Amino acid sequence: MKKHTLWMVAACWVLGLAPLQAQKPLYKQADAPIEDRVKDLVGRMTLEEKVGQICCPLGWEMYTKTGKNSVTISEKYKQQMDKAPIGSYWAVLRADPWTQKTLETGLNPELAAKALNAMQKYAVENTRLGIPVLFAEECPHGHMAIGATTFPTSIGQASTWNEDLIRRMGEVIGLEARLQGANVGYGPVLDIAREPRWSRVEETFGEDPYLTGILGTAFVQGMQGTDAKDGRHVYATLKHMAAYGVPRGGHNGNPADISLRALLDEYLPGFQRAVEVGKAATVMTSYNSIDGVPCTGNPYLLDTILRKRWGFDGFVYSDLVSIDGIAGTHHVAATVQDAAIQAIEAGTDMDLGASAYSKLVDAVKNGKVKESYIDRAVSNVLRLKFKMGLFENPYVSPEQAKKMVNSEEHKQVAREVAREGTVLLKNTGVLPLGKDLKNVAVIGPNADVIYNYLGDYTAPQERSKVVTLLDAIRQRLPNANVYYEKGCAIRDTTTSDIPAAVEAAKKADVVIVAVGGSSARDFKTKYIETGAATVSSEGNEVVSDMECGEGFDRSTLNLLGDQEKLIKALAATGKPLVIVYIAGRPLLMNLASEVGDALLMAWYPGEQGGNGIADVLFGDYNPSGRLPMSVPRNVGQLPIHYSQGVQRDYMDGPGTPLYAFGYGLSYTTFTYSNLKLTPGDGKNVLQKVTCTVTNTGNCDGTEIAQLYINDEVSSVVTPPVRLKGFQRIELKKGESREVTFELTAKDLSIYDRNMNFVVEPGKFNVMVGSASDNLPLKGSFEVE
Repeated sequence: MKKHTLWMVAACWVLGLAPLQAQKPLYKQADAPIEDRVKDLVGRMTLEEKVGQICCPLGWEMYTKTGKNSVTISEKYKQQMDKAPIGSYWAVLRADPWTQKTLETGLNPELAAKALNAMQKYAVENTRLGIPVLFAEECPHGHMAIGATTFPTSIGQASTWNEDLIRRMGEVIGLEARLQGANVGYGPVLDIAREPRWSRVEETFGEDPYLTGILGTAFVQGMQGTDAKDGRHVYATLKHMAAYGVPRGGHNGNPADISLRALLDEYLPGFQRAVEVGKAATVMTSYNSIDGVPCTGNPYLLDTILRKRWGFDGFVYSDLVSIDGIAGTHHVAATVQDAAIQAIEAGTDMDLGASAYSKLVDAVKNGKVKESYIDRAVSNVLRLKFKMGLFENPYVSPEQAKKMVNSEEHKQVAREVAREGTVLLKNTGVLPLGKDLKNVAVIGPNADVIYNYLGDYTAPQERSKVVTLLDAIRQRLPNANVYYEKGCAIRDTTTSDIPAAVEAAKKADVVIVAVGGSSARDFKTKYIETGAATVSSEGNEVVSDMECGEGFDRSTLNLLGDQEKLIKALAATGKPLVIVYIAGRPLLMNLASEVGDALLMAWYPGEQGGNGIADVLFGDYNPSGRLPMSVPRNVGQLPIHYSQGVQRDYMDGPGTPLYAFGYGLSYTTFTYSNLKLTPGDGKNVLQKVTCTVTNTGNCDGTEIAQLYINDEVSSVVTPPVRLKGFQRIELKKGESREVTFELTAKDLSIYDRNMNFVVEPGKFNVMVGSASDNLPLKGSFEVE
């Protein structure tokens, strides 16, 4: 009887439940292995559907705002999805002068979530296979969307030298993007910037591969978290592979004139760490070429190195229309279709711009490219969609987006990054300022212009959301007379009023002047297809402040307009003069360094920038920022990165930078002593380096202890000094602490004459101190 009952139960399962399960495609079964789901779905797709999945068109035309609090999908979106469902959309929520989306025509966080939900709903319910979309958004220093928290640009982030803080910042950026429906965040930018004339320096972590790798990996870990399905994180996109930050002549996108050894040894380690340690899910190619091969069509970069050597298992985006550029810019393909074939075979999985890969259908049908290359790319894209759980949970909560985006907690993180990224370069004792000041002059083109604080890749923001230096000082000194005069603009000279600024200075006990640059776009600037700004020489109108940001490469590094005239005039008053640089690249500071009583570099400090700078000026935060990039004395010195070592003087000037990599002052002082070198375990750690750091000043402070090495004799030429470790140390006044660094085989390895990555036996020198040009502790050890 029991056997008969069991047989009946089994029959019910086979005849009833099993058919129901079989009716559900394998790729829709959440508990099935991901690889099986990928294979099943690819097997069901037409060639046209596969190609649609590896196209990423521009997204901001895909919604229609139907009222103040309502939004729907556009007809253009329906047409694209009905033709061949699209795999990814880029920058649906982007708002800026290029997209022509303003505070009025763009979307707040709640509407943004509603818009992406509507787009997902159409993809899931109105296409044959119901494949959800990956929404990719710009996230280099905050989600580039209206209402999202705007952090300092990456060069300012790097000045914190604070791995934990950058990880927390990445968590906020990932959360805010995910809450609004995004799945991929473009960032961080890991290009090594050694050409300050280049327009995109602000997007990088500076000139050093080690610092870039540490901070970039922390950013990735924060954005991605450990579980893609948790609804709080997005996939990070590493930009731009590779060597994009050293373009010939400083022109954006120009070839990188570097050797293979330099590529592997100096320009790729940051990417490698972010892939191997940070597990970055996506990578973006760069516009430039290396040794005659466009990076977007370079199989050595994208397959041999990225996938086979580093074990990357995500997918690769092209940069915007960079596949088209293989033909149109680099001229190594006769047609855009030929360019698409080169890119897909090299390992570029997703076409950002979507015009090139749309031609692959005909290419496959005509036998010009194997469909297996399409299948490989589609599989790489679908795998991440399954990992994020988008087939089961494609939607987000608009209510949560409204509540959590740009919360007070997130603003506080932005303020921390701003103040820790502010670098004190000179101080004769005028700082910190007393809070009993009665008369203060706040002057300069960057004292109260909000978009000059935010940098490129920034959406329009409400005025009340951004705190300028003038705002912050007025808040700190409610009972003081705060005299404000702009004095001059960044570039324009027709509106200058330096006499008014001088009069304000004469009435003050201290003068604070904010100068520098700007990446603020406006609706008069023209943009090319990639979104880079074009430089106009037309006159007879007020000139935009913008002198930095994508497309604004420079031939000089001088302060533009009447800014130096303004500094000279203010210095001539004899009043204590505090000079704050707000800029996206290292600008010349010779005059400011000479005449200022205090000099600070704040880069583009973000929406809480005014508060961050004021925290430093008034001593609420003891500055701990350190330069991630050398500041030259003259553009003729370039390149001037620290790892070249000490350069001999020119006939007409010093060979040293004005301010070196790693440099930054505090309101206290620190000394280094007791250097000890001891062998490591011989496996993971080859050498331990310890020293004592002491706070010898009169207040508590944070020091950034820095470890550099030199391979005394090697089979190939190596940099004479290289950063291989740093630690933030918080010390009470009078306190001492022992600091330990560990040097691994990877830290000591080089690419030898046969391009093997090895530790060569011999003598290694160790240098420890507070900056690349201030290393009082020196020792050496032997590797057998």
